Amino acid sequence: MKIRKRLPYLHFLSLGLLSLGVVSLSAQPFAAQSNRSSGAKPPISLDEFFSYIEIRGLALAPDGSSAVIGTARADWKQNRFRTDLWMWHAKDNSVTPLSSTGHDSNPHYSPDGKYIAFRSNRPLIDEGQAAKDAAERVWILPVDGGDAFPLYREPLSVDAYTWSGDGKSIFVATQQPISPDADKAEKQTWKDTVRWRKQRRGDDILRLPITDAIPQPKHLLASAANDKPDARKKLPLPTHAVVIAQSPLAIEELVASPDGSTLAFESRSVINRQENPADYEIYLVSANATGATPRRLTHNEGYESNLRWGRNSETLYFNVGAASGSAEHAYEDVQGRLYGIDVASGKLTRLGSDYGGSWERYAVANHGGLLGAGETGTQTQLYDVTGPKANKLSGIAGTYGAIVTASKTPKILFTHSAIDEPGEVYIAEDAAHLAQSKPITQFNKLFTERALPQWSVYNWKSPDGTPVQGVLLYPPGKFGQKHLRMFTLIHGGPGDADGNRFGADWYDWAILAADNNWLVFRPNYRGSSGYGDQFELEIRPEIVSLPGKDILAGVDKLVADGVADPNHLAVGGYSYGGYMTDWLITQTTRFRSAVSGAGAVEHASNWGNDDMPYDDAWILGGLPWQQPARYQSEAALFQFDKVKTPVHDVIGGADIRVAAEQGYLLERALQTENVPHVFLVFPGEGHGLANNPWHGYIKVRDEMQWLEKYDKAGK
Repeated sequence: MKIRKRLPYLHFLSLGLLSLGVVSLSAQPFAAQSNRSSGAKPPISLDEFFSYIEIRGLALAPDGSSAVIGTARADWKQNRFRTDLWMWHAKDNSVTPLSSTGHDSNPHYSPDGKYIAFRSNRPLIDEGQAAKDAAERVWILPVDGGDAFPLYREPLSVDAYTWSGDGKSIFVATQQPISPDADKAEKQTWKDTVRWRKQRRGDDILRLPITDAIPQPKHLLASAANDKPDARKKLPLPTHAVVIAQSPLAIEELVASPDGSTLAFESRSVINRQENPADYEIYLVSANATGATPRRLTHNEGYESNLRWGRNSETLYFNVGAASGSAEHAYEDVQGRLYGIDVASGKLTRLGSDYGGSWERYAVANHGGLLGAGETGTQTQLYDVTGPKANKLSGIAGTYGAIVTASKTPKILFTHSAIDEPGEVYIAEDAAHLAQSKPITQFNKLFTERALPQWSVYNWKSPDGTPVQGVLLYPPGKFGQKHLRMFTLIHGGPGDADGNRFGADWYDWAILAADNNWLVFRPNYRGSSGYGDQFELEIRPEIVSLPGKDILAGVDKLVADGVADPNHLAVGGYSYGGYMTDWLITQTTRFRSAVSGAGAVEHASNWGNDDMPYDDAWILGGLPWQQPARYQSEAALFQFDKVKTPVHDVIGGADIRVAAEQGYLLERALQTENVPHVFLVFPGEGHGLANNPWHGYIKVRDEMQWLEKYDKAGK
């Protein structure tokens, strides 16, 4: 139904922006610079905006002497996104490329710090020829030097992996393989038929010794199983693999306890649709088992994530993100929560429960407690979490993102950004010195040389008296000015919130809009996280009508305050922001134009296609046949005779989060009512537009042109 918390935000690095050499870094402390003056800096161009780099994946060496950083950027020539790994060296504070294939991600140090494992679908090379399969395997890189080598050579794609406690093996979760003969027979029987719910098998958990993966002479590279006469009938498993356990479900996460005794994993549906929280649970199995049956540890209606073992191997930590159900009682979309569970007794403890905001990310601290990133209003800060208590650490205003710790050092590796500070990687000597944290990357230095918007928090009340908050981004040089043209850009979720963080992609382009002379209003309507559980719960069952009133009240207040020009208003959003955009234009004609993406206009059919139907039905108070009147009254489609606003709409052609058919429904309604519109379909794209970087680029380019066209038409 929606984009979850910052989930597929894709940021890019242009091909010429960063050379593959040593990145020289400033040793200046990370200092707050909120609302800095833009001076004479030039505005950001569209091409520069899409040169932003996403930091995706962090790993800290056990002793803190180095770190691995994963990045994502666009390969414009190959029409794809590439992922690379970089290494930071503490001794000289430098960053150098660790890989350059464009296919490497998800790095993890071995417990002894001698190796780095990562995922990659880079091709195998045998006798000078690249293998034809595109399996994503686990690869291993010696830290002291040498080439990366695959953990195994069989065409098995990894779903999850983890180092063993002693670092001598790696556990891999992969779809249960079938023999070549069985695979051939299956293809001959079914051809290209999709057997719904039967197409994918569950997962095997394999234990693979590192020593058996070390490169051998070429004549020994082939799997021994493939040398046997009956290889066509055997399962294509690595020669030295031990099948620890099998799961009828797929495996999302896999983590080994520090003492090496136990594996914990989070299951997921084999069809990758969140139809039932029971498909998403935590299981345990002995790391030394063979063919064991995993023990289910949790029984709840929440979607667990981010599994982490405590230092003593007795407690397993996890979180349930905002609008992801509950681990304590019946399903409900509350704020993000942290939990610890005793693996022996199964006793569940909610952590940081005294804190009123939303927990999304955390790490196990060196002292044994937790470091949690807590979202309150427009700020996301770090807290020391012990039992129900959460003590805010002295840090920097803005948003702390990923947090990584290590077993033998108090250092903390993290990402941080603010509206006027692009995201980078930082390192703190310990939790007491966050304010003195130093950047270890300058990937996005270009943005510090461009005019960035100044911003402020904005507060108002909804018609029922509920306080609501949002953010205003002013065009550079116009902070505090009145009577500005205003673009209301609505976040997805709804379990998300806009705040003091940097955004630069096809989904979050408020900074680019502000640099193009728009006052950007970002309302945190009811249903948003960071404002308490009750605020988030109140969206039920008025899925669009209640937050719609919140947003329109904010627009009215900005007009009444003289901040926004009532004759030059526009609105837009993607995912749940698209839901709201499509609804709002049925309620008012005050907007000169609208830009909508992946927004459902009819809830019953979208429930039938959505990969997350459980919360659709929860928010609307029941299934379509249980609440037919509400499914209709809260759907924009049935009020399209009121629409006069010109609409620009986009959809991913393969989207199942918001079914692609919703875009076609919207287009036909606009066409039938003779409302000016444009409809763009990006072929092969899912909800996150993650396949071809040109699609996101074209989306934003065309949306900006649409806003300008109809704003000028009103002059």
